[in-house]
Amino acid sequence: MTAHSQGLPPSDVESLGARGVKDIAFGSIAGMVSKVFEHPFDLCKVRLQAQVLDDVHRFNGPLHCLTQTWKLEGIRGLYRGLPFPVVGAILENAALFMVYNQLQLGIKRISGRPGDLTGPEKALAAAGGGTVASFILTPLELIKCKMQVQMMAAESRQATLSLSLPSTSTPIPIDRKSLQGPWSLFLQVLRNGGVCGLWLGQTGTFLREAGGAMAWFGTKEWICKRLAAQRQGLSPSDPLLDLKDLAMWESAFAGACAGVSYNIVLFPADSTKSALQTEEEMRPKKAGVANSPKSTFIGTFKALYRTRGLRGLYAGCGVTVARAIPSSAMIFVIYDTLNKQFG
Repeated sequence: MTAHSQGLPPSDVESLGARGVKDIAFGSIAGMVSKVFEHPFDLCKVRLQAQVLDDVHRFNGPLHCLTQTWKLEGIRGLYRGLPFPVVGAILENAALFMVYNQLQLGIKRISGRPGDLTGPEKALAAAGGGTVASFILTPLELIKCKMQVQMMAAESRQATLSLSLPSTSTPIPIDRKSLQGPWSLFLQVLRNGGVCGLWLGQTGTFLREAGGAMAWFGTKEWICKRLAAQRQGLSPSDPLLDLKDLAMWESAFAGACAGVSYNIVLFPADSTKSALQTEEEMRPKKAGVANSPKSTFIGTFKALYRTRGLRGLYAGCGVTVARAIPSSAMIFVIYDTLNKQFG
């Protein structure tokens, strides 16, 4: 049913559609640029999260992970699995901005109340955007995470094989050409788990995206309102406050703070998701035991906490927050600039 058939005037129908198209375009561009910048740090985060349940840890921390990856795998290693995250970032940011703004417009029309929405109403719109994004992201992140731990899994298999060989034997080098590409992994997941297998870890992605989106948009708007109010000599709650006239540094600062809040709020959900999605590669004996119950989100969360406590649940959080500061600032600067010029 179209908006016009529900009784809205043609101008409102046009504004809904135009706003949606612009949000998709602006969000896509911002997401793509930021993902290319942040991917090596995301790879580091996933590898630190994936090793929490292992008996032996390959990396002592984020810096060690980055330097070792560069040393052993080069630039291709740092950008392993990039295509799927780029697609994911484009779709994620497009969905976040579009659904967030469309839900706000919808709530305004339903309530019939003039002026700005209340905090809980905006939080609901943000959670809606995050929920839609989570269903888009889970299959893409599943493939990305599997690709990012391929070398770690290959090193584990090599170490196990070396134990069965005489000590004088020459170490067997890892054949990097034998590592599966994204489409090969995608088809393997479909064969082993069907279509539902692509959404392994959906609970974690949903919690991270829905809760994170509330923190992300909420923090950004809260800071922007205060910066704009100070510059315009108004109260942050004043209806005359103009948030479109933000300076670039204001968008960047608010976006950086939003990135920090997004990642800190529900980071353990992301750690649990990554451990669950990489279990087949990192702990194949457990994953391959006949008739063994499938790992669950709650079960994996408890295992992470038993193994290393809060440190295990927040493994990789430091490097994630560090890359989120410039990355989130970049997203909002690009989005706000495009919105100011063409919105």
